[in-house]
Amino acid sequence: MLAALTGAPVYLTYFGLSEAPFSTTPDQRFLYLSERHREGVAHLLYGIAERGGFLQLTGEVGTGKTTLCRYLLDHLPPHVDVALILNPMLTRAELLATICDELRIAYRPGTQSLKVFIDALHAYLLDAHARGRRTIVIVDEAQNLSVEVLEQLRLLTNLETAKAKLLQIILVGQPELIELLRRTDLRQVAQRVAARYHLKPLLEIETRAYVAHRLAMAGSPTVLFDDAAIRAVYRASAGVPRVVNVLCDRALLGAYAKRTERVTAALVRRAAREIAGEASKAHWPGRRRAVAIAAAAALVIAAGSAVVASGRLDRWAITVAPAPPPAASVPMVPVAAPPPPEPAARTLSELLQNPSFVTDPDAAFAAVAARWGKTYERQKLEAPCDALRRIGLECLARRGTWKLVRRFDLPAVLEVNLPGTHHFLAVTAADDRRATLEAAGRTESVTIEEIGRVWDGGFTVVWRPPRPGIAAVGPAASGGDIVWLRQRLASLEGDSTASSRGSGFDQDLAERIAAFQRAHALDVDGIAGAETLAKLTTVLDPAAPALGRPRTGS
Repeated sequence: MLAALTGAPVYLTYFGLSEAPFSTTPDQRFLYLSERHREGVAHLLYGIAERGGFLQLTGEVGTGKTTLCRYLLDHLPPHVDVALILNPMLTRAELLATICDELRIAYRPGTQSLKVFIDALHAYLLDAHARGRRTIVIVDEAQNLSVEVLEQLRLLTNLETAKAKLLQIILVGQPELIELLRRTDLRQVAQRVAARYHLKPLLEIETRAYVAHRLAMAGSPTVLFDDAAIRAVYRASAGVPRVVNVLCDRALLGAYAKRTERVTAALVRRAAREIAGEASKAHWPGRRRAVAIAAAAALVIAAGSAVVASGRLDRWAITVAPAPPPAASVPMVPVAAPPPPEPAARTLSELLQNPSFVTDPDAAFAAVAARWGKTYERQKLEAPCDALRRIGLECLARRGTWKLVRRFDLPAVLEVNLPGTHHFLAVTAADDRRATLEAAGRTESVTIEEIGRVWDGGFTVVWRPPRPGIAAVGPAASGGDIVWLRQRLASLEGDSTASSRGSGFDQDLAERIAAFQRAHALDVDGIAGAETLAKLTTVLDPAAPALGRPRTGS
């Protein structure tokens, strides 16, 4: 009865939880920043540092755009003032009045004159600039802005001194915003967008860590979802955090009703059908189911709410015993990557059905760590990537084609989903036709074509930071990391003058990073994030294990 009166889920006491783990209220303690969220923040901070006119952040409904903006607001430098516009359904006069209200700029009550608003705003911006302060306007749900209001925002970016823009504008919206800015009559706005980032849903490995983290923050000593349940959550939600929350909450309620101690895949599937309102359609294709659930979840959750989830990947739902230390734990000798063995007689599908071929995550990551001369041992409830960090390695989770895997040219773990089963495959060597898979000391060769038939594109590259402790190098970085990166990029270009250019992030370094990214077919953003640093590993470290080309040096 108390739970009903307070609005708390009835299952809290039953599962020993101190609070609702999958609430949609924006509690910063539950904030989970996936790698994509961190990259999005880095792009926005880069754009802010460069003083670009417009910055653009897009993503599907429920992927965490508003959550990312809240995080950004909490991590902006103290000299930045922000006007946050949550309701974009405004006229031009209402927009200007809202900006003035947010920045506490006085204007004559009752005025509807655009000139009065702009004059007051211009005077405020000039004074703020003289005091060393920056001013930013963030517009949420920007896909709902009218053409007239977008044009008014563009005109506001014309407020400037001889050397600097006085106002920056961040547009946050759904993918429709991208289409909106492609209109011919908005081409001047599109041309002023200095940085763009599209926020994608979570990968399965991130969904698993997301669920584990939220349960831990709510006081659960164990992960209440079994492995199959987590996979069912991912398939039904398509990795959309908001839908993950709704699904997990309903599944916990179902487990409470059945008096079971753990959530199973069957409970998740039932919760998905209930949320979609289609209990009779139990066999919808995954994509149609995810769309239906997302639509239903949108009705359940208030339009402006955002999933708030936090932390690093420091809990892991799989509770298998650590794999035996791999034999290849001796110091690594720089040799060519071993060529793939002769073709095996079996197909990959047959191989995955063979119980003697171990495909759990521990076996896969242990095999990849061995290629780096490291021994992988995961502690209870520890994420594989955290176990790798303890031995000096890092993870880079991506989704793409086999071409992208080959582009990194580093050992990787592929995630393969088959009906009722889930596999992790360590790829340690490859050429144009075949790939070598390793698990628990066993090596198999399969064709790339076979991999393509069962693999949906999810993979994790394992790499060693080219400089100990280095993080993403962007506008917020300084000191040794910047000096090191500047020198390495300059040496690759044959420039011997880099050491005299200081330890600050500047346009020269951003252009060098961008040139490296273009040369290696990476996303060009001028920031040395995990993807760029991982590629630097293959270029700068001659002893790094490669998938398909030899190494020289030490």
